[in-house]
Amino acid sequence: MGNKLEGKRIAFLATNGVEQSELSVPWQAVMNEGAAVDLVSTKPGQIYSMQHDVKGQLFTVDKTATDAQAADYDALVIPGGVASPDRLRTDQAAVKLVRDFIGAGKPVASICHGPWMLVEADAVRGRTVTSWPSLKTDIRNAGGEWVDEEVHVDSGIVTSRKPDDLSAFCAKAIEEIVEGTHAREPATAGAGATR
Repeated sequence: MGNKLEGKRIAFLATNGVEQSELSVPWQAVMNEGAAVDLVSTKPGQIYSMQHDVKGQLFTVDKTATDAQAADYDALVIPGGVASPDRLRTDQAAVKLVRDFIGAGKPVASICHGPWMLVEADAVRGRTVTSWPSLKTDIRNAGGEWVDEEVHVDSGIVTSRKPDDLSAFCAKAIEEIVEGTHAREPATAGAGATR
C-alpha cells in the first residue's frame, strides 16, 4: 500500500452500464495509494456494471450528482462503457459536476466513452484528448483535437482509449492527482497559432 494520495478524496462518476474494469481498476489503484473514494451517480442505491456485453458486479452509490460538490474532492474519474456516460450526459447535475471540476482546475481522468462527459461539459474545446475511437467526431465537433494514444494529458485532464490502457491511465491519473490543482489557461490559448 502506497500513500501518494493520503488525505485525497476522489469522486468516481458512473451509472448503470459502466465498464466494470474501468471503474474497479482505477478505484483500487487510487485506494492503494491512500485515497478516499466516493461513487457518485444520478440516483441513490446501486448501479450495475458491464464486462463488455455481459452484466457485471453491482456497486453502491455514495452520493448523487445533485448532492456531490467539486469543492469536496481533489479529483474526478469518469469511467467508460457506452451506457454510463451516454446516460450521464443527459443528467444536468452530472454535467454541472464535471464543469465544476474543470472550472476549479482539478484533475479529471476519463477513459473510453467517458470523454462524452467532457464534450457535454464543453471541456474539450482547444484541448487534445483521446477516447474510444467512435467519439473522435464528437470531440472534433466540440472543438477538441483527438489523438490515438494509450494515455494523453492536457492541463490536468487525463484521457485513455480502452480497458487495455488502464495501467497507463491509472499511473497518469495518480500523477496528476499528486500534482493537484492546475492553473487553467484559456482553453483556446495557442490553438491554431501555428496551423
